[in-house]
Amino acid sequence: MPELPQMQALAERVDAAVAGAIIARVEPLGFSGLKTVLPPGEGLEGETLLAVGRRGKYLVLTLSSGRRVLVHLSQAGRLDIEEPFKHTKPRGAVVRFVFGNGTAVLVREHANERKAGWWVLAAGAEGPLGGLGPEPPEKAFEDLLLTSEDTRHLHTLLRDQRFVAGIGRGYADDALNRAGLSPFSPLKSLSQAARRRLVADIRSVMSEAIASERLRTGGLSESKLGTVFAVHNRAGQACPVCGEALLRVSYESHEVVYCKRCQTRGRALADRRFSRLLK
Repeated sequence: MPELPQMQALAERVDAAVAGAIIARVEPLGFSGLKTVLPPGEGLEGETLLAVGRRGKYLVLTLSSGRRVLVHLSQAGRLDIEEPFKHTKPRGAVVRFVFGNGTAVLVREHANERKAGWWVLAAGAEGPLGGLGPEPPEKAFEDLLLTSEDTRHLHTLLRDQRFVAGIGRGYADDALNRAGLSPFSPLKSLSQAARRRLVADIRSVMSEAIASERLRTGGLSESKLGTVFAVHNRAGQACPVCGEALLRVSYESHEVVYCKRCQTRGRALADRRFSRLLK
């Protein structure tokens, strides 16, 4: 799933391509793509796109009427910047926004789950943005991690968008490895020194990733984004800190990758399905 770094850099590229342009038409291409009924997806034609920003993993398109359009790519969603725009309907297409400058933004999916979507928000409405937690650069993020008594495992907590926004499986793996913390430790159990290290390493991982993502051109079209991570999706490869082979804990829908030397005091799970999680 595209996370904060991918979405931040993508928002900047889309803004450069279409900010200030008038929406010529909106083409809903997927039956379940639009997530709002009121306001409807129709009636955006003639609006000027003032700016493209980001909140959490959402693209935020701010329109001249005060309305906003949100785009969430979910697990397998991708976005193409079409210059010039096309008339085709690719497999997995969700929606195409065609602008008066001859450019279009196409949202599509590679998988069959059809979870990528878009929202039209009335002026002043927050929609799904209202439930998001603070983001890594914000002081509220630091305060939360330094004071929270949440008992959930770190990997679970960092992926909860209501707790903190923008981090997913990939950068949770990378940041916890850099911080030398077990993905399965409860936040409540961490010392203040460990909490401060976690804040700093999350911020550094995300900052470096944003800088790397800004080297991309065009939209976000690649079918797989897992190669951008230092630890995530790299079980069996060398830990970037100590060189020992990385291990994984597999679940039905995802996996957690970690280094037993750096993060779990040399302990590994003997049976990933039935063993107790490491502390």
